Amino acid sequence: MNEEYNKDIGKRIKELRELSNITINDLAQKMNIDEDIYKKYENGTIDIPASFLYDLSNIFNVDLGLLLTGEETRMNIFDVTRYNKGVKVSRRKEYEYENLCNKFMNKKAEMFIVTVDPKEDPVPSLNTHPGQEFNYILEGSVKIYIHNNEITLNEGDSIIFDANHRHAMIALNNKKAKFLAIII
Repeated sequence: MNEEYNKDIGKRIKELRELSNITINDLAQKMNIDEDIYKKYENGTIDIPASFLYDLSNIFNVDLGLLLTGEETRMNIFDVTRYNKGVKVSRRKEYEYENLCNKFMNKKAEMFIVTVDPKEDPVPSLNTHPGQEFNYILEGSVKIYIHNNEITLNEGDSIIFDANHRHAMIALNNKKAKFLAIII
């Protein structure tokens, strides 16, 4: 991801942490990550996983859009995102996220189009986050790893699961896959 973009997000995280009077140590413990990794996120020296940003937005009680763009959400009746115009987020090397609703206030869920590129190493890095996640496969095929299960999903298939369990997806058949992800 763009180094400047990482630094901008890191500055916003630091500002929210300081405004909330939370120490780096306390927040790292609350997020269940190593303090040195947290410092790198805040300094913008490494990519920040989307799940981490989602968790932070809940801790700070702000919309994820604020962390991603630095702009306050302001739409309260509707928010239109035109084709391929969502906020792009490449937070994990395995996935590219496009946030589909970054300006709507008080959302009950986060919606993303997620693109998964095929990779040579078929072992994905697992992640967790609070809540539930719904995925609808738009194109391609994926294998989802969740709680000691491996499930193949094809175009038109969907799954909902408890995202507190470690999970990940890989693209199958050496082709890019794309899915709608709704985090509730």
